[in-house]
Amino acid sequence: MKPLFATIAVAALPLTVLLAAETPTAPAGAAAPAAATPAPVHKKIIPGQVIVPTGDGEMRRIWGELISVDLATRTGKFRNESNEEVMSFTVMPYAELLHHASFGDLQDFRIGTRGIFRLHQNDAGDWKWLTYIQDEMNFLNGHKERYHVDRIDAEKGEIEVTDINSEQWVRQKGIILNTDKDTRYWKHGQPVKFADIQLGDDLRTETHGVGKGKVHLCWNVFLDEESLKKFQEEQKALETRRLKEEGSPGYVDKLDGASLDLTLFQESGDLSHKLKPGAKVRVAPAGVDRKPTSAPVTGAVTEAKMGGNLGKVSVKLDAPSTGFTPGNVARIWEAQ
Repeated sequence: MKPLFATIAVAALPLTVLLAAETPTAPAGAAAPAAATPAPVHKKIIPGQVIVPTGDGEMRRIWGELISVDLATRTGKFRNESNEEVMSFTVMPYAELLHHASFGDLQDFRIGTRGIFRLHQNDAGDWKWLTYIQDEMNFLNGHKERYHVDRIDAEKGEIEVTDINSEQWVRQKGIILNTDKDTRYWKHGQPVKFADIQLGDDLRTETHGVGKGKVHLCWNVFLDEESLKKFQEEQKALETRRLKEEGSPGYVDKLDGASLDLTLFQESGDLSHKLKPGAKVRVAPAGVDRKPTSAPVTGAVTEAKMGGNLGKVSVKLDAPSTGFTPGNVARIWEAQ
């Protein structure tokens, strides 16, 4: 039996001390128990903000064939090459639309284009929100890959190739490039013929599908870097002219009387880097199709900086405005 005074002393201890005393103590020298691994926090797209979730389970990158586009609603459909499923998509306003190895816009992609479609879940859990399309030409150029010619069948118009990169890393062997009467061939930036392709050549291509399977039917075959770069420079010039005419797009972050804050999308990079405090600008609200919905208003830049690959721009309008809604798209031009 324990002495009475010991019982009294224990009863007088605070509850926290009693609980600590009842907790088993690890033997001396034993490793501390491992901390519980926190559950991963999945990023989600929030309309009105530039967010591109790229973690596990946050995106799907699918090779497919473009089958329809609605420029007014910026929606469309493509055929998933892996399972023939027809998938619908809604283009996020800030999506990277990579055409001919450069930035472009939705109208640049021909129906039938083969490319990678990056999708994310919308609020209903459907994989419909699209944050990039890159055609095959952009994929090969961006990854520094090319199609090494292993076999040529002139009678069938087929070229068997291996997808390799500059360090001879092999992505895939046995790819068949199909050609037809509409296929064009380029070397030194000039038209050539199928017969100019030789075993051991390294090619890049722009291809389209045929409605089923994983067919690479070539629109353009580039026999050298010079030819691809020519197409790329033409696309860059087209996009530059378009942005100059239509304005650089971005989200409205905040409107307070005559003070307007914008986040310019990645495609607006040239203007984002160029704008400086004091620069005169014009700004207009835009709709779902990213086209201006009213005449632009004038103002001056008060702050301009880069946030990663996005432009952060503050504008003091010449007069207070109520025409801009945070979370919606706007267009901005440098005043001439």
